[in-house]
Amino acid sequence: MEEKRARELLEAERARVTALLADTTEAGRADRSAENEPGDWDDRAQPLTAEDTNDAVVARLKARLEALDGAEERLAAGTYGLSVLSGRPIPDDRLEADPAAELTIDEANRP
Repeated sequence: MEEKRARELLEAERARVTALLADTTEAGRADRSAENEPGDWDDRAQPLTAEDTNDAVVARLKARLEALDGAEERLAAGTYGLSVLSGRPIPDDRLEADPAAELTIDEANRP
């Protein structure tokens, strides 16, 4: 994959994940705020469940940002598009679908 295209993909994915992280963080704040408001909840666990879900999504999004950091480091080092496990090329269509891919499909599907 050309470096320019790789940078475009990584930048677009970082923007998407960053926006999702901001939205999810705000939703978590709103859930925590709603928990402290008076009112009748049919299910008192509902706000806690929403908080836990938001926290889990935030953790996954932060992990995704770390994966993008790693991909950008590989790009700078000239190893982007190569499996971190075997050094084999990762097909461009895989990188188009997941710009932070570290492994080939076969490697990723191994148990």
